[in-house]
Amino acid sequence: MTANCSSSSACPANSSEEELPVGLEVHGNLELVFTVVTAVMMGLLMFSLGCSVEFQKLWSHIRRPWGIAVGLLCQFGLMPLTAYLLAISFSLKPAQAVAVLVMGCCPGGTISNIFTFWVDGDMDLSITMTTCSTVAALGMMPLCLYLYTLSWNLEQNLTIPYQNIGITLVCLTIPVAFGVYVNYRWPKQSKIILKIGAIVGGVLLLVVAVAGVVLAKGSWNSDITLLTISFIFPLIGHVTGFLLALLTHQSWQRCRTISLETGAQNIQMCVTMLQLSFTAKQLVQMLSFPLAYGLFQLLDGFLIVAAYKMYKRRLKNEHRKKNTCCEEGCHNKKSTSPKETGAFLEVNEEVTITSGPSMPMDLHTTLEPTGHISSGT
Repeated sequence: MTANCSSSSACPANSSEEELPVGLEVHGNLELVFTVVTAVMMGLLMFSLGCSVEFQKLWSHIRRPWGIAVGLLCQFGLMPLTAYLLAISFSLKPAQAVAVLVMGCCPGGTISNIFTFWVDGDMDLSITMTTCSTVAALGMMPLCLYLYTLSWNLEQNLTIPYQNIGITLVCLTIPVAFGVYVNYRWPKQSKIILKIGAIVGGVLLLVVAVAGVVLAKGSWNSDITLLTISFIFPLIGHVTGFLLALLTHQSWQRCRTISLETGAQNIQMCVTMLQLSFTAKQLVQMLSFPLAYGLFQLLDGFLIVAAYKMYKRRLKNEHRKKNTCCEEGCHNKKSTSPKETGAFLEVNEEVTITSGPSMPMDLHTTLEPTGHISSGT
């Protein structure tokens, strides 16, 4: 593993002696669009989502980091292991296998925060997990990559994008801090900002998805195996994250949060790392995977949100029907006549008396004089 390099001659991917293929030029345009849109999205989105964070709850997660620990275990335990197993199971080429593994070792992305908000998840835990996984990536990314690539005999070292990680942290923490302050000082206004930010975040996610499809149209890898992995990888992350949170007795709200945090990876960090570590010719075979993964994780997120909204609406309809039945029952009771009510109460009183604990003795004493009367007549 090597540190981040700034000069163009130090990194083979930035070498000016090699001519970039046509497909890679499209990737360069795509990267520029993603960089600009992601910067705007992260600033506005994290500020608006920060308006939903309460400092006391955020501090409670830090003091008792059980949910954060489960999330980090999913992020740097399950995801790298899943990536390694997928690369071996599908017998990928070395360059493609490294791309899959790098994606699995990346920290969580900010896309998970907006999806967590839409499924009524734990926003305090979501933002804390994203921040903690980004900080932990400074040490966990090189460690995971070193352990899983020991048997692969790579010809070149992988370059960890420390500068990109630092920029991500700044873009994440500063807007959230402002959002928390706004929520503390102006709680009513923060709710309005939160609603606007959720809408803007959804629009920006759609813009990123459309831009990815249009700009990468001529550069998609024709290998159906790599596209299949990019489709099932985020799904495996969501499912395994939810199951692990469930096994550790987390609440349903935290289970949804950890599930979304596990399956959503930082795509820009993966692309940057691949560009810093590999040559232009190798990138042609590798960059299609993170782009496809990013689009499929957006699609999976929207499907999860849609399924949750349908489930929530169904629960509301059932609750509404129950309330309607209760109101009709109360109305029928009020509309009964006094005679019917009196008769009903008398019957209830008789049932109560005869069904009490002294019922056998009462029956015996009641039947005994009746027997004497009948015998005398």
